[in-house]
Amino acid sequence: MSTLVNTGLILLSEEAGMARLFDLDFQLLHDAVLMIIAIFFLFLIASNLLFNPVRNMMKNRQERIENDLESAKEDKENAASLKLEYEEKLKDIDKEAERILSEARAKGLTNQNQIIAKAKEDAAAIIERANKEAELEKQKAADEVKREMIVLASMLAGKMVKASVDASVQDGLIDETLKEMGESTWLS
Repeated sequence: MSTLVNTGLILLSEEAGMARLFDLDFQLLHDAVLMIIAIFFLFLIASNLLFNPVRNMMKNRQERIENDLESAKEDKENAASLKLEYEEKLKDIDKEAERILSEARAKGLTNQNQIIAKAKEDAAAIIERANKEAELEKQKAADEVKREMIVLASMLAGKMVKASVDASVQDGLIDETLKEMGESTWLS
């Protein structure tokens, strides 16, 4: 019986231990509530110290990304408008270059015509000067021929006086002198 009692006590104590394991008593409830309150406060503190700064950082990052995207969109629109503007300017530049080239060509033709006209005037002046010089040379030649004629006439007169010959000899001398001078010189 003692063994029986011992066995009964062990069973009771095992049942009591088992009962305590699954049985909710006041101490266990008190510890559980305090643990829940402590975890809640730790969560609040961690939330304020850790989660809020991370949330703020994420929010700032999101705003910065949105601003960057909006700024990129504006820059893209500005670039597109500038591209169109520059393309139009390039078209205008081509037209302007063509206009400048045509003006330069016209100016070149005008200058060419002026140079040709001046060259013609200079050539006419040179020809006129050459004609005047030729006329002067012709005049000099005529004067020289006249001088020679005077010299010949005086020589003839000298010969006539020396010879004191008759009129038929004088006519022969004059004819001879005229032949020496040439008929074309005498007529011009």
